[in-house]
Amino acid sequence: MTLHTFIEYSAEVAAARAAGSPIVALESTIISHGMPYPQNVQTAREVEQIIRDGGAVPATIAILDGKIRIGLSEAELELLGQSPEALKVSRRDLPYVLASGKIGATTVAATMICAALAGIQVFVTGGIGGVHRGAETSFDISADLQELAQTSVAVVCAGAKSILDIGLTLEYLETHGVPVIAIGQDNFAAFYTPDSGFKADFRIDAAAEQARFLQTKWALGLAGGVVIANPVPAGQAMERAEIERITAQALAEAAAQGIAGKAVTPYLLARIKALTEGRSLATNIALVKHNAVAGARLAVALAAS
Repeated sequence: MTLHTFIEYSAEVAAARAAGSPIVALESTIISHGMPYPQNVQTAREVEQIIRDGGAVPATIAILDGKIRIGLSEAELELLGQSPEALKVSRRDLPYVLASGKIGATTVAATMICAALAGIQVFVTGGIGGVHRGAETSFDISADLQELAQTSVAVVCAGAKSILDIGLTLEYLETHGVPVIAIGQDNFAAFYTPDSGFKADFRIDAAAEQARFLQTKWALGLAGGVVIANPVPAGQAMERAEIERITAQALAEAAAQGIAGKAVTPYLLARIKALTEGRSLATNIALVKHNAVAGARLAVALAAS
């Protein structure tokens, strides 16, 4: 077996690779586990189009029929959006899902791995995982953070999900040498809200300067990713106090029901959506689209430099 045994490119992505065109990776867990149907598939299509409109080629990544699929068809997006059998795939799960031929939706960590294998340097998502609240006793820390420490892909996101302990998440990233860049502000973003209250390491607004930063880091042999935090637009954000109150309620309910591990984040996102009467989903969709604009700009800048 070789790497080529497992990777299959869509025609659009294959043509972009051959031409040296900019490509932006997209995850699939946001489709299968992050949003309800049909908003998940519709958002995926719209995000892909935003990236095309920005001059880059979208490469949504998933595991299908024993292959890492780099770029999905309309039918495959529908399958991921509706299949109850789609597994949430992180680094640990990749060999199992590939070997068994099961349907797999890639998390931030797994998408970074697959993007790096495909030579894609820019990845757009909603928010990264991190250190969960209460991790001092549960040891619940997302594999996304360790992946950022070792896999050389830039992750454009709206910061870390506000259901996490953002302070400890940033401490973990600092310890592992992962730079955190903010766009348009000095502070780190918190998914539903623009401002987490914590400073990012650096503020770099222009895509060309972000590209120069990435190239300098990797040219120095400093392997690993970079978090590029792009805050949700103020007009589509939620109030920080409100989302904190609702998150606390959802966390308490999850604990009372014994929900743990991989099931926590999908449960919390669904519960927050219910408690906000759908407003959190609208914010989630808005921030992903906003990130797609920034990601396309960065991919174009990297290709041009």
